[in-house]
Formats: sequence, C-alpha cells, structure tokens
Amino acid sequence: MRWTITADVEEYAAAAEPWLLRDPVRSTVMLTVLRGIRSGQFTVDPLLAWLEDGDTVAGAACQTPPYPLALGDVPLAALPLLARDLIELDHDVPAVGGPIAVAEAFAAAWWRPETRRRAERLYRLGALRTPSAPGKPRVAGPGDLPTAVSFIREFQHEAHAERTADPTPVVAARVNREELIMWEDDGRSVSIAGVSAPIAGMSRIGPVYTPPELRGRGYGSAVAHAASRKALDDGATEVLLFTDLDNPTSNSVYQRLGFRPIADYATIHFA
Repeated sequence: MRWTITADVEEYAAAAEPWLLRDPVRSTVMLTVLRGIRSGQFTVDPLLAWLEDGDTVAGAACQTPPYPLALGDVPLAALPLLARDLIELDHDVPAVGGPIAVAEAFAAAWWRPETRRRAERLYRLGALRTPSAPGKPRVAGPGDLPTAVSFIREFQHEAHAERTADPTPVVAARVNREELIMWEDDGRSVSIAGVSAPIAGMSRIGPVYTPPELRGRGYGSAVAHAASRKALDDGATEVLLFTDLDNPTSNSVYQRLGFRPIADYATIHFA
C-alpha cells in the first residue's frame, strides 16, 4: 500500500472521487469538502491524498488547513504510513476526524499526543416528522451574513473548535448557494441550520445553532426540520447529520425528527 499526496484537486478527484462515491453516506464530509475546494471557498491550498493497494484505490484523506484532517473508512494498517508521509513533509495536523477506529489508528501513529476528542454520531433521516415552534423558516440572504457569521462563530466556540479559520468566507459561500436556513420569530432571527446541496443524492444538515438565551422553545428542532425539508425538496434521497454524543438533548431531538443512527465518529485534537 502507498499514499499519493497532492494539492491538485482534479488529480485527487480523478483517483479518489469514485472511491468516495461508492458510499456517499459515509463519505459525506469528504465529498462536501471536495465540492468546497472546487468552488474556491477555501483560501489555503488543501492537502489531498489517496491510498492505492496495487492498482486499486483503497482510501482517501483531505485537509483544508487549519481544519482537521478528514479520513474515510481507510484500512487501519495504512494509517501509520500516512502519518509517516505527513511527518516527512513537515505537514501540520492539528486534529484528525473520521470513523472512531480510523481516527484512533492515525492518532496512535502521530507524533503529537492527543489532548481531547469529540465523539459524534452520524444519523440518516427516515420519515421526517414535523415539530411545533413559533415562527417560520426562510433561506438566508446577503443581508443575513453578519448574523449568520455571528451564529457560526458562537457554534464553533461552544464546540471548542481549535485554531478555526475565520468562518466568513465559508458562510458567505453558503449564503450564495442558498445553503443556510434561518428560523425567524417575531421578526428576529433566532436559529440557523446549514444544508448542503445534494451530492450523489446525499445532503447533510449542519451546523444547527440556537443562542443559549433562546433555547427551550423548539427553534433548533424547527430549523433542522426546515433544512431537512429543503434537502428533500432539492432532490436528496439521503439526508444526514452529525450529533455530539456528549449532548443527549440534541441526539433525542433529531431522533424525534426521524433521524436514525448509522455509525460513530471522532475528532481527535493534538497538543
């Protein structure tokens, strides 16, 4: 087995995209990142890699600094090889994310110790159920950019994101693609949810955020439902989301909306 590492998105896509598309549900993060790189929403050259086992592509990895290195369902034996190659390139990996066993295998081979981790669960929508909350949804427009950026910053802070880039370019790109839903009550934006345009029939909800002082009124459930409804209306056949396993409230909320668990993931941060 050997890894090929590049910053050329089309070289990477030619090799890795068919592997990612074989299971777009479990490749949701990496497919979304690939589309973001192609659209120019990231300002730093990416690190892109694919694993070859003989003549067959057997895995992929990507990173848009300073975000975590994202790994697919890669053979565990290949992770020390990737760590070695990145160390030789003097490439910084502040964190790694992927299926739990995969993330742990990379972390065990990395040269810096783990400082903390975030455990997440990937959910798939079954039958969408409608919650009750005051207000109504709308697609965020250019005038919502300051509020949307503020909400996303607050979300990142609550999620303890480390060394996270300024979210403004990504939020602006999502506004332009009509990928952010605001929940509005009494003329005020009270909650936000992202929804990715379908890729291979797959669309992912997130982030979903309501300011602390506005919680307990059903806004988060309502905006997540509105985003899920938009994904289905836009042609998605699979609607997905990740939840923080340390937050039982959000996990129960999404299950009440009709989401069912698929697999557990981890983001491991390094010193």
